[in-house]
Formats: sequence, structure tokens, C-alpha cells
Amino acid sequence: MPRRDPEIHAPADTRQPARLRGRGDVGGARRVVVKIGSSSLTDATGHLDAARVQELTDTAAAWRARGTEVLLVSSGAIAAALGVLGLEHRPSEIGAQQAAAAVGQSILATAWSQAFVRHGVVTGQVLLTESDVIRPVTYRHVRTALEEMLRLGVVPIINENDTTATHEVRFGDNDRLAALVAQLIGADLLVLLTDVDALYTAPPSRPGARRLATVEDPHALQGVEIGSVGSRVGTGGMVTKLAAAQHAVSTGTATLLTAAQRFAEAAAGEDVGTFFPAQEGRRRSRLMWLRFAARGAGLLHVDAGAAEALRSGRRSLLAVGVTGVEGVFGPGVPVDVISADGSPIARGLVAYGSDDLRSMCGRSTAQLRREMGEGYARPVLHRDDLVLL
Repeated sequence: MPRRDPEIHAPADTRQPARLRGRGDVGGARRVVVKIGSSSLTDATGHLDAARVQELTDTAAAWRARGTEVLLVSSGAIAAALGVLGLEHRPSEIGAQQAAAAVGQSILATAWSQAFVRHGVVTGQVLLTESDVIRPVTYRHVRTALEEMLRLGVVPIINENDTTATHEVRFGDNDRLAALVAQLIGADLLVLLTDVDALYTAPPSRPGARRLATVEDPHALQGVEIGSVGSRVGTGGMVTKLAAAQHAVSTGTATLLTAAQRFAEAAAGEDVGTFFPAQEGRRRSRLMWLRFAARGAGLLHVDAGAAEALRSGRRSLLAVGVTGVEGVFGPGVPVDVISADGSPIARGLVAYGSDDLRSMCGRSTAQLRREMGEGYARPVLHRDDLVLL
């Protein structure tokens, strides 16, 4: 019999964001996720800058004192370790990154704790890997933990667990992590703090570059030159921030992008940075996390008939339409569905492990029931557990 994941379904969402549509609504945000990049926390030598940490903390604490719940997604663990370890740049090798993160996480967590304790606020460190939001069970546990921290008045300090994350299972940048956290806990506002004060029509140093005060649709940025390279101590860039904004607004969370030095002005609703209004008319799907959170653990190749059935949005994927399986995975994890021409079609929570699936390919439900047992007669991907890409 195939192994079953008893909690294959992602939990239903609870809190819905307020769907802020203008800067004047920022003051009404009651739950805010603030992402702070490495370059905003460190000095020119790569050391953690205690004065910057305190300045950002003062603004976050003031916002919190007005009744707003604040969660921080803080980069800077590896950067914080550079000076201590005598390194000039962020290491490129995964092992060196993990070692630096192990050293830097304690430095970073201590810095935030000491800064917030001056305001009588307790912080709690939360380290995540992508697998924590891929599997529905851990997805729910993460959300429950964050909700309880907020209930207790704790400010969560969230970061990717670079010590254990690998290239295969990682968020890749904290902009993406911040958008996922905002979606997971139904934040009203996502604030992306960086070393650039706003999104411009061209690099800000270029004559004629114009600040974009508001972007109604992150998809509609034709004619805008967007850089993709992060700082020497970080991994993100403007591309990752726009992707994060796109994710957030599509799930109802307004987004504000600005420089860390202008955080206080942004929190006050002043006209700084670039504001992305929350999109109207779309609720937070319980599977929206699947579209943005996961790279599939494997690939399922399907024939033309199965591809058309999936694209219709009304059909599940049956084993008879699967022509090949790539990767090694168990049941209940996300996998990507690929058409015969290599185009991605869907991502879904698979009902069987890769070993079972390889023996099921191309076989009808009746064949599977007769030859392998009733447990193999279920769809490979149920229509309620997949999203179209």
C-alpha cells in the first residue's frame, strides 16, 4: 500500500489582510511584516552596525506602541559574522556560508534583543527553511507559533536558517521569505527596507530617472530598468523585491519599498518609497502558498490529454496521463507537472511517492485497482490540491 500523508491539505487561512489601497491607509495597518536587508544593518566593513539596529528598532517599537503587531524578517546573519571571522566578502561556498551563519545568527539575535529590551519588548528568533512552508503540517505549525508569539506580545525576528539550508531547499533571499510570512499570517502591510529609497524608471544615478511613487500592478512595469544584483553582503536585488511585492499584493497585503533610513517616514505614511496597493477581489487561497513557496520536489511529465485536462482547471491528474517521473520524493510534497513540450502546467501535492509513481505511469484507474490494490486508485494530484502555473 502507498504511504499516506494524513495531513496532506494545507490548513484553511484565518486572518484576512485589510487590503490597504493608499498611503493614507498605512496608519491603519494592524499587522506588519518588515524585511530588513543585510546592507541596511552593516557598515562599510561588513560589521553589524549597532546604531542602525537601534534606529530601526526605535521605529518598529513606536509602531508597535500604537497597537500594530510587528514581525521582522532580518537578513544579516552571515554579514554579521564577516568581521568576527576575518572575511572581507560573503563566502560563495555553501559550507562556508553555513559556518558563517552559525556564528552570525547569535550575534544578530543578540543585537535585536538588546535593542528591543530598551523599549521593554521581548523578541523571539524564528529560523526557517523552505521545507517548513512546503509541507502543510509544518506550514500550520509555523503559523501557529507566530500567532502565539504575537498574542504574547513578542516581536518575532525571522530569518532563513542558512546553517541547515542547502541550494536545493532554500528561499534564496529574504524578500521572498518576507512575502511568504506576510501571506502566511495575513499581514496588512509588507515593508521592504533596502539601500535604495524607491523604485525608479532607471538606475537612480542616471539623469532623468524618475521615482515611481505608486505601482498599481507589479506586472505592468514596461520601460522600467530593473537591476538584479544584490549588495556585497546580501543576495537580493530589485528583481527579488518586485517578485516579493507581486506575491504580497496578490494575496491582499499592500507593500511599501523604501530605504532603511526612511523607515520612520514610511511608518508615518509619508510620501516616500514606492507603494504597491493590495489587489482587490482576490482572497487568500489556502494553496496560494504553494504557488509562491515551493519549487517542486520532482517533475511529472504528462501527455497532451492530461495537460489539457489540467489546464481546464476542473480535472485531477490520473496516473494514466503520467508519462514520466523525475526526482526522489515522498507523498504529500509539491511536484511540478510538465507538458510534452517542456512547459510547466501546474504544481500540486502529490498523493504517492516517486517509487510508486514510476510503476503507475500510464495505467488506468481500473488497472491500478485490479493489479495494485484500492489504495492506488486515487488521483496522482487531486484538483483541490494543485494550482495552475
